[in-house]
Amino acid sequence: MLSKVLSCALLGIDAYVVEVETDIDRQLPSFSTVGLAEGAVRESKDRVMAAVKNAGYAFPHKKITVNLAPADIRKGGTAFDLPIAISILAATGQIKSDHLSEYVLLGELSLDSSLRPVHGVLSMAVAVRDAGIRGMILPKGNVKEAAMAQGLAVYPVSSLKEVVDLLCEDTAPDPFRLDADGVFTQSLDYSIDFSDVRGQEHAKRALEVAAAGGHNIIMIGPPGSGKTMLARRLPTILPHLTLEEALVTTKIHSVAGLLPPNTALIATRPFRSPHHTISDAGLIGGGNVPRPGEVSLAHNGVLFLDELPEFKRSVLEVLRQPLEDGVVTIARAGISLTYPASFMLAAAMNPCPCGYYSDPHHECTCTPPQIQRYMSKVSGPLLDRIDIHIEVPAVKYEDLSGKPTGEPSATIRERVNRARKIQLERFKGKKGIFCNGHMEPKQIRQVCQPDRKGSELLRLAITKLGLSARAYDRILKVARTIADLEGAEEIKPEHISEAIQYRSLDRELWT
Repeated sequence: MLSKVLSCALLGIDAYVVEVETDIDRQLPSFSTVGLAEGAVRESKDRVMAAVKNAGYAFPHKKITVNLAPADIRKGGTAFDLPIAISILAATGQIKSDHLSEYVLLGELSLDSSLRPVHGVLSMAVAVRDAGIRGMILPKGNVKEAAMAQGLAVYPVSSLKEVVDLLCEDTAPDPFRLDADGVFTQSLDYSIDFSDVRGQEHAKRALEVAAAGGHNIIMIGPPGSGKTMLARRLPTILPHLTLEEALVTTKIHSVAGLLPPNTALIATRPFRSPHHTISDAGLIGGGNVPRPGEVSLAHNGVLFLDELPEFKRSVLEVLRQPLEDGVVTIARAGISLTYPASFMLAAAMNPCPCGYYSDPHHECTCTPPQIQRYMSKVSGPLLDRIDIHIEVPAVKYEDLSGKPTGEPSATIRERVNRARKIQLERFKGKKGIFCNGHMEPKQIRQVCQPDRKGSELLRLAITKLGLSARAYDRILKVARTIADLEGAEEIKPEHISEAIQYRSLDRELWT
């Protein structure tokens, strides 16, 4: 007795269709799963056995062999519980249906035969739709996520018996419907806003410039000056996600198991803030079966590293590849996966170990060698990839006690959007360059040439203020963004002057 049903498995953030074959033979009772099944898949036999019995069906006491094809790719997760159970019932003749090949089945079975949600459903739904299969049968908790794959019929179920009844019906019920555009529009709101920030006008301006040009930024200031508060509001002034970007972002969070229950889509830019004790694998991704790390979870959003010098040097160094390429590749024995990792890096640090160097209201207790060692924990190659360095002083009492007067995020985002449109038009046709922060030296020479007065001002900054050579290109890139915010075609001296202020860590004071 042989039966075949369809299911799905994940490979990175994408998915592929799996054929679940079940053979039942008249031999001593046993249950084996083949096809490179991971631990959670092999354990499914106990869940399936209990669920089938508790749903009122007979479980065969024979030799059961389940094959997951293609058999040369590792398969993990609990989504195979439901297809294995249905395949066994079909092989024993308890399900007589001509529709088994028309649906992909997904779901984790409880012992009482109810269904629990699984991870990565959006990726699976897209793969099923692209394969031309009629529809999916899956747990109710996953139906909104699956319905975002427009053009695919999805059927929510809550128990094994419901699945059997649906498969045995001559006419399929109406599939679940969801207005993808409506869901996307309703999910665009942020719970925080830039108007919450009191004072720090200089820092807020720097964040606006960073958002307008896609520049990485680092904030230096004493404890309690608002660095984290500012960073958390950075996503609120970035351009809204497009629907395509939202789908990719949702895929990553779903695969990682971080999509909230009954959530159809992540429509706001992600903000990830890992603790400084994180490992290399936690930041970049890894594991026996590679999973996305923090850099991928921050894709299309912001990765915030607070207390930057406290991160292990090896962890900071692995950031260099995703900052350059926008992707991260994880290689393991027998498998190599590439995850998207295009994000804005925002970092924060104290100016010294005690945090009060240059603070007029607190005495610094650190010696010059201690400050030097502290600052040197952040490597030059990493600083090379950060365009804006901004000092964030302690907030004055007058700012704290007064009424909030800051601009709301929506107003700032409008200016950012206008600047981004200018940059998209400028770099049209140039692969991988969408904003000023992505420019290579070739593009900098083409579009960032200042006038004579601007060149003279930049020469003075390099020679008189002790700015490093690596600051030259960064100042030009940031000045180009400042000009775009004003709608200016040429880079003027005032744009250069403002950009020079955003290179604190290149001055002789810090080196």
